[in-house]
Parts: sequence; C-alpha cells; structure tokens
Amino acid sequence: MYIKHSKFKNTGILFEVVVRKITSETLSGKDSPAINILKSHFVNTELGKEYKLYETLFNSKGLNSLKATAVLDTVLEQSKKLNRTAIRKEKYSLIKSLKEHYNVEGLFKTKLNDYKAQASFYTLIETYNTKKLIDPNQIVDNKVTLLEYLTSKSVDRDNVKEDVIEEFKSQDKDIRTLTYHIMLENFNDKYSSLNKRQKYVLKEFIESVDNTPSLKQFYNKEDIDLKEVGIRPGEKLHEEMISAEEWMRTEEYDNFLIGSENIRDEQKSYNSFDSLMDSSEAYSFLLDSGVV
Repeated sequence: MYIKHSKFKNTGILFEVVVRKITSETLSGKDSPAINILKSHFVNTELGKEYKLYETLFNSKGLNSLKATAVLDTVLEQSKKLNRTAIRKEKYSLIKSLKEHYNVEGLFKTKLNDYKAQASFYTLIETYNTKKLIDPNQIVDNKVTLLEYLTSKSVDRDNVKEDVIEEFKSQDKDIRTLTYHIMLENFNDKYSSLNKRQKYVLKEFIESVDNTPSLKQFYNKEDIDLKEVGIRPGEKLHEEMISAEEWMRTEEYDNFLIGSENIRDEQKSYNSFDSLMDSSEAYSFLLDSGVV
C-alpha cells in the first residue's frame, strides 16, 4: 500500500494556511475570521498537539545525523500517543470552518514552505499509525527526505534502509512482514548480477548453512575453490574484557568481577587471548552455570 499525501489533511500545512490568512487580512486592516478558527482548532485540541510535533521537527534544522535521527524517531513515537480518531474529526471540522469564510481551493494554491518535507512527515505519521502494510520504499524515501532536511546534507539511502529493518524487526507480524520485504529487496539488489551457476551455489549455501558436513560434501562434489580472505576490517581474534586500568577498580567475588571505586594495588588484564578456556574448562563452566 502507498499512502497518498493530501494538503487538506496535513496538519502542518493546515496551520500554515490559517496563519497566512490571518497575516494577510491583518495587514489589509480587515477583521480576520481565521483568528477564531485558529483558536478553536489548534488550542487545547488533539490537532494542536499534532501540530506541536510538526513544529518540533521543522524547528530542528542544522543537526548532525545522529541527532536528526533521534528527533525524527521521537516525534514519530509521540504521534502514536495521540487520538487519531479525534484528529481526523478535528481536521474535518477545520476544513468545514474554512469553507464557511474562504475559497478553500484558493487557500491551498499558494506556494508552501518546505512542501516536500511536510508531505514526507505527513505520510510517515500515517505509516506509524496504521496496521496496514505500507510500501517499504515509501518509508525509506520519506525518512531520507526528512533527514536531509534536518541535516542539510546528503543521506545514504542504504543506511536508512538498514535502520528501518532494525526498527521494525521487533514489531508485530504485519510489521515484520514489511521488514521481510525490505530485506528481500536488499538481497535481490545485491545478488541480481549473479550468473546461473553462482545463484545455484548461493542457494545451496543458504540451505546448508546450519549443516556443515552437508555443505562440505557439496563443495567437494562441485569442486568449488574456496578463498581464505583473512580478517575483515574491524574484526578481532580476541577481545580484551578488562584493561589494566579497569582492573585497578575491579573486585573478584566468586565467579564474578565487580567494578568498584576502590583502587587495587595489583595490575592485571583479562582477555580471551591470554586466558582462553580449554574444552574441558568450558564444559565445566557450562555445567556449573546450568546451561547444559
């Protein structure tokens, strides 16, 4: 499903249209019915609360990528706490009030500020407040648009897509289906250039990944060359759990190490490189821990 944007339902645009009308009528020396319309529909209402989310987002330009993501995620989560039924009714009532005094079509013909970003935020709010399955590309595109607006920098679409996958993994069944579609699209994009032989090998690898003997038999049978690539950037052969400095503030208690403010005289460093368990020690540890 693809959510279509509507100026008449976009809270940020509705507010801007009403404020513009107040400004133009006030400057012309006219009484402005839009003043009462603004007070009636945006003060102490659910619609007013939703507008505050728009205001928060669009007053947050110039952020770095981490802060921009945090702001966007926060306002979207806050939108879930609003009464969507009340908001729909209040929007209908607002449009009805505008029609009583103005040519509504004419109000929305003027050029609007940050229209693309406003439209993206509207569709994201709708996405986060519906149980229907939304086109994942629309979610990613909308987030990219808003993050670029907030940071004033180009945003990597693939990174946003990965964030969307992680975000929706823990959601209910329908939302997890959305995640599956995004992951499938990523997979197809990455491996679309494989030839028939390569696709066959990849298929066997996926189906046999939890069965090492079967996978080895397949490789031997097909005479496939395996290339040892070594450690990839960022990978480690061992992990230092406690540094020498941290050991000065660590107390031993039974099988536990507890960090404290006290400074120890002894310096010692624990890591998997110089304190690796052998198989018997590992098995005993698992028995003692009740794992096996």
